[in-house]
Amino acid sequence: MKVREIAEWLAATFEGDGEREIREAATLDAAGVAEVSFVATRKAAAEAQSSDAGCLLVCIDFANPGGRTLIRVAEPRTAFARVIRRLHPVPQAIAGIEPTAIIGDGAVIAASASIGARVVIGQETIIGEGVSIAAGSVIGRRVEIGDGSTLHANVTIYDDVNIGCRAILHSGCVIGADGFGFAMAEGRYEKFPQIGRVEIGDDVEIGANSCIDRAALGVTWIGDGTKLDNMVHVAHNCRIGRHVVVAAQTGFSGGVVVEDYAVIGGQVGIGDKARIERGAVLGSGCGILTSKIVRSGQVVWGTPARPLKEHLELLANLSRLPELRKEMRRLSGRVADLEGKHK
Repeated sequence: MKVREIAEWLAATFEGDGEREIREAATLDAAGVAEVSFVATRKAAAEAQSSDAGCLLVCIDFANPGGRTLIRVAEPRTAFARVIRRLHPVPQAIAGIEPTAIIGDGAVIAASASIGARVVIGQETIIGEGVSIAAGSVIGRRVEIGDGSTLHANVTIYDDVNIGCRAILHSGCVIGADGFGFAMAEGRYEKFPQIGRVEIGDDVEIGANSCIDRAALGVTWIGDGTKLDNMVHVAHNCRIGRHVVVAAQTGFSGGVVVEDYAVIGGQVGIGDKARIERGAVLGSGCGILTSKIVRSGQVVWGTPARPLKEHLELLANLSRLPELRKEMRRLSGRVADLEGKHK
């Protein structure tokens, strides 16, 4: 693909050799003359001077004293992601149903869908146009999977789950298992029936080995555009809003509400019925107490989570404790000497 063709496809302007052929995408330090890379930070701008990349995606005001071949875009990283998809397209699954697949009575599968080897699809399940379900996945009864969605190998979806269009479910994730609900009766735990559902919106991505539990009653809900990393657990009756991003190993207890555009770091623990308001940011490893409300746009860190400024002040004070301990010993010695002189 020529530089000028990439620029036209991005609706952007280029400088330099528009006829240069670009075959692959690469990092700044590894890119060669037939590869494209991007510059999105000051550090990257400095590194770009020594890069052998044949073309650079840069911001609008990027200085180009060396007359390099480049394409100016508003968001270099986003544009680079689009170019990667163009240069390295994902192989399209072949439509059809593998002979080893097991299809339940009343299931409706679009002709353009791809059903892999040893896939099991339950009764009355609906599989949309262009859906790809890889080998070993098990889909329960009365499940709906929207057009263009991709299920990688060994995904498990329990009964009565709705998945929107263009969703991506990575290997090993489990959607619709029972929530962790038990009641104590006569000295032993009795299971509280989990008879709710899971509903997942359009353009959602769920990482490998993540689990989303069905509601005890009602719906566990994941909004459009939300992205969950690997090994994330969403418990029963949670409501995760639109365009939320959640890093790996984070756990949501039952009834948590996360509003749109929140950002949640890795290894975050969120207690029952907590609320994370729109645009809030939870730093990696922080702990949100039961029923806690993190206000809109607030950045919190630590356990229990505090506003970032308070957390940093606490860390600064903790770092001074050894020094303060030495000072206390010194002062205690002086006091002892003074008391000894007055006896």
